[in-house]
Amino acid sequence: MSKIQVKVINQSSNPLPEYSTAGSAGMDLRANLEAPVVLKSLERALIPTGLFMELPDGYEAQVRPRSGLAIKQGLTCLNTPGTIDADYRGEVKVILINLSQETQTIQHGDRIAQMVVHSVGQVAWEPVAAIGATQRNEGGFGHTGKS
Repeated sequence: MSKIQVKVINQSSNPLPEYSTAGSAGMDLRANLEAPVVLKSLERALIPTGLFMELPDGYEAQVRPRSGLAIKQGLTCLNTPGTIDADYRGEVKVILINLSQETQTIQHGDRIAQMVVHSVGQVAWEPVAAIGATQRNEGGFGHTGKS
């Protein structure tokens, strides 16, 4: 598996994100908080990570929910996946929402999301009068049925 160099500034006391296993696609992002953040049911908050990075051109980072956090505590990310563009230089932050019925507390250092970095392409539009047909054509939104 190839690795790309990404410049990073870590203004938190947390370790840099890392892969938990050799086959992991995502790295856990941790909350960088001065005080705990309490989220009541259906409340959302923008949680800082203390990370600033310089992705190479042609790459993006996607911020995604952590499955364990979602199933066990009802905490998930809004705007998922959230895209961090190669030319963004601000702090990486995560929009969390509490979808559980109980109040949830986020502490400094909690693993709140995962980040996946991969290459992307840009579109060069080619206006045409018609596009090619496929077997599927306009079928979508469950058109293949339940079974």
